[in-house]
Amino acid sequence: MLEPLLIESLDHEGRGVGHVDGKTLFVEGALPGELVRYSSYRKKPEFEQAQATEILKSSPFRVTPRCRWFGICGGCSHQHLEESAQVATKQRVLEDCFTHVGKVKPETMLSPIHGPTWGYRLRARLSVRYVAKKGGVLVGFHERRSRYVADMSSCEVLPERISTLLPRLRVLVESLSIRDRLPQIELAAGDAVDVLVLRVMDPPTPEDETLLRTFADANQVQFWLQSKGPDTAVPFHPLDAPALDYRLAEFDLVMPFRPTEFTQVNQDINAMLLRRAMRLLDPKPGERVADFFCGLGNFTLPIARKGASVLGIEGAAGLVARGIENAASNGLSANTEFRVADLFKMTPEA
Repeated sequence: MLEPLLIESLDHEGRGVGHVDGKTLFVEGALPGELVRYSSYRKKPEFEQAQATEILKSSPFRVTPRCRWFGICGGCSHQHLEESAQVATKQRVLEDCFTHVGKVKPETMLSPIHGPTWGYRLRARLSVRYVAKKGGVLVGFHERRSRYVADMSSCEVLPERISTLLPRLRVLVESLSIRDRLPQIELAAGDAVDVLVLRVMDPPTPEDETLLRTFADANQVQFWLQSKGPDTAVPFHPLDAPALDYRLAEFDLVMPFRPTEFTQVNQDINAMLLRRAMRLLDPKPGERVADFFCGLGNFTLPIARKGASVLGIEGAAGLVARGIENAASNGLSANTEFRVADLFKMTPEA
């Protein structure tokens, strides 16, 4: 039997880190300060990956995971760690990246921002698999370290109104003729509408369309259909649904977006980040500000609302177009400019 392992820290994936004879071990399900037994599932000369099989000495920060599928579903990795300790761990990982990867040491580290622990995630990409031997269709996240889809009926980090849709979506997809040609459902929740984008490899039949309309009306969601890449996603039903958007009330802004476009998954944290950024930046009329990786204008437009002239630069042309539209609809075209540029490309030295 292997000797018990003392866990020294956590890595960015939430795995416990320990050492045996100079080799690093990454142990799932283990926390710093714990003494554990483990079983390795991958061995390399420099490291091993393992699963904790017994906790001999438990961390005072260990808590009971709220989700019954934690450890099976690959969506969450820190639920067994108390919330404030999760935040502290993530900050330490960030500091390590600055030091060891970036070779810089920040003079000041601001206190971390805390938001809701549950029901906060307004975006998700669910996998769909038709598995006859498991009784039909599975809708959920991938299992940990696997391409299989977790057999789950709820998700604690999704808003309850969306989490409760999971078993209903299962029944819906099972009833469709294209159930084995629908590999993915993308969720995007806005302030006034929740959108479900179905990745359809074959078009739905008229009977399928009737089932989709009935489901959308009964569950107050809007379906979009995506035949190929994200740009092919189009509204299906209802066509008169409210616009998909989020509001930044503190800055009197409304931010429309397509369900396949990038937005922050946690709008509570987003609002706190904006508030802190505006306090630190303190933009004023007449000042010029550049916003790199600006997306659809999440930071660009609040800065512009304060009166500064803002140049937003983004690599995705679709998001730049959305930023221009959002600036216009919020009356900020005069002091904003958006450009497409590859911000990962090194520019020649002058």
